[in-house]
Formats: sequence, structure tokens, C-alpha cells
Amino acid sequence: MSGDHAPESDTGTPTPRPLSCPACGQSYPDRWRCDCGSPLRFDWQPTGLGSDPPDPATFDARDGLWSFADLLAVGDDPTDRISLGEGLTPLVDADRRSSRTDQPGWNATFKLEYVFPTGSFKDRGATTTLTRARELGVDRIVEDSSGNAGAAIATYAARAGMDAEIYVPAAATESKLRAIERAGATAVRVEGSRGEVTDACIEAVESGDAWYASHAYNPAFFEGTATVAYEIALQRDWTVPDAVVVPLGHGTLFLGAYLGFERLREAGWIDRLPRLLGAQAAGVAPVVRQRHGEAAAAPGDGEHNDAADGIQIADPAQLEWIREAIEETNGDAIAVSRSATERELDRLHAAGFYTEPTCAVAPAALREYRSRGVLAPDDDVVVPLTGSGLKK
Repeated sequence: MSGDHAPESDTGTPTPRPLSCPACGQSYPDRWRCDCGSPLRFDWQPTGLGSDPPDPATFDARDGLWSFADLLAVGDDPTDRISLGEGLTPLVDADRRSSRTDQPGWNATFKLEYVFPTGSFKDRGATTTLTRARELGVDRIVEDSSGNAGAAIATYAARAGMDAEIYVPAAATESKLRAIERAGATAVRVEGSRGEVTDACIEAVESGDAWYASHAYNPAFFEGTATVAYEIALQRDWTVPDAVVVPLGHGTLFLGAYLGFERLREAGWIDRLPRLLGAQAAGVAPVVRQRHGEAAAAPGDGEHNDAADGIQIADPAQLEWIREAIEETNGDAIAVSRSATERELDRLHAAGFYTEPTCAVAPAALREYRSRGVLAPDDDVVVPLTGSGLKK
């Protein structure tokens, strides 16, 4: 691939790309949020890629997700890249190829995102976020996370030699707290809701000199999660599935897929976008509530699906972008109950996919989408499995 590159400084090194506000148009060299309150995005689109995608048979994937560097707004200088070899996760048939009669019946392809260095897809965003921090000369970062993003950011901060504070719910699992603390980061426990954790972190950002490495706000994080689309397309010889079903909290993987597939379509490497179908936790499903009403957001007995702790997000930072992604791809979002999540988790483990509970909402949602007729029985579907069962 041969894309454009960031402008160079007087010293000949690439200059970090600026950010712009999709709501009001204001531009910034760097900032975590616009003055108007909107999240920011990179003021950039890849160009000079060529009209044809690279031959998958000859594509050099030795640099992992950084093999797609020409499609990323960060990391023009390879020496800035903070990497642990992440990316190019397996894409495998979900159902066993055997004569057994107890097949799980997913009829889908699973993208095994739980085989990353820290055991979750959040490493996609961590590598690009810490790379952006290195480009900007940052030496201290803060982040807020229920677990996986915090562990990823802490680990990549350690790789970069940067100090890190990770604000976490007081009830965060010990395994995720250990991952944060053993990487040398400080875990700041906050009592209260997930939203109150974010509020405490933002207060620290605004009153101090740390850089906000937010997986919800920082556009560099979405540069990393966009690579899930690049990989899916490459692994399928530059074809796209009918749909991708994704857990949906803050929308980091959902929106990354949207951003990535959009860039591939604009480059002419794919001819359409797959439908993006979200899976939210029953009782904490703001996208579902907005689209389908309160009853749909809390199906059954209305109990919160606290098994899916990784997507307990009542107020997503990128809600307007999530709405755009759903509308532009003819997508949707549904709420998944705790009981459906636990049943699907058992099926995953029995089929050899050792995942954590949150990612079980996506294959559970796949069943429901097919039951409702949103997806046909033979529709071609990819489901990312987002986190390792070793984290529980």
C-alpha cells in the first residue's frame, strides 16, 4: 500500500495530524473534546492508495495491524509506533465441521479478538492511542475503564515508558485490576456508577496536566479499532459479509468497523458496507431505548444484564456517531438478557471459544436477529469475540 503521509516539520519528522469537530467545524492541534462538547475526529482521509486493493496472497502482514499503516491517521513515523505485535486475529468458522447433532447453530464466522496481547480487542485502540501520545511528546496519561480498555492502555503505556492512571469502578474484577497495576499504572477506584468513574477521570484531566487516552473520546483509539474492518476484508479476499454483529457499549469496535469499512469503500476496495448490528445489555441499552422504546431496552423481566459488565454504558460519548453508523448501514441494535448471555457463554465454551461473558451478547444477538427476520438463516455474518475468559 502507498497512502499519503503527514506533513513534515522543519526537522523532517511527520507532524501529528490535527483534529476537527464534526458538529461545529472547529479545528485543534490536539484536544480531548471540542469547546461545544462534541467528540473530535481526525481531519484526514487516506489518499493515493491506488484503485485496486493489494493481492491478499502477497500482502505482507508481518507488522500485524500496522501492516495497514497507510489507512491510519497516526504512526507515519514507524519509530513512534507503540506495538506488541497486535492484530491479524483469526477468522474462523463458528460451527464445527463434524457429523455431531449438537452443533451450536451459529452459521457465522467468528473473529477471535480475545487472542490479543492483553486478551481483548481494546489492544487495537491502545496501540494507536499510545502512538498518538508518543507523536505529541506525552509522558503521562489517564484513562477511565471498567477493565479491558484500562488494562490495554496501562500495558501499552508501560511499553511506551509513560506514567498512567486508570480510573476504574470500585467493583472492577481483581484480574483486570492486577493487569493494570502489574503494568506499573495506578488504578484509581471510584465508588458509584460507570458514568461517575468517567466524571472523576475528566475532572482529573481538566485540573491537571495529564493527556486523556480515552477509548470513548480519543479519535486515535478509533483509528486502531478501524483495523478490524481492514482485516475482515483482507481475510475474505476483499469481500464484505452481509452483516457484522458487535457488542455495543461506548461503540469503540462498532464505530471502528464503520470507520474502516467506509474508508475501504471510499478507496474502491470494497463495493458496499456490511450491516452493523449492535448487541446491548438489557437494562442499560440507550441505543435500543432511543430506537425502539423502553420495553425493548429491558426485555423480559426488565432485569439488568450485569453479566455483560463491559458494555454497561448508559450515556455513550459517541451516541450521534453510533446513530449515523446504524442509519448508513441499515443496521440496528437490540438488548440481550442476562439469561440469554449466560446460555450463549456456555455454548461458546463448549465449542472451544473461551471468552468472557460480555462478548457472548453478540452471538446471542445473532440468534435473535435471525429469529426476528432481521437476518436470513443463510446471511453471511461475522461476529467478533471480544474478550478472553481468562480475565474472569
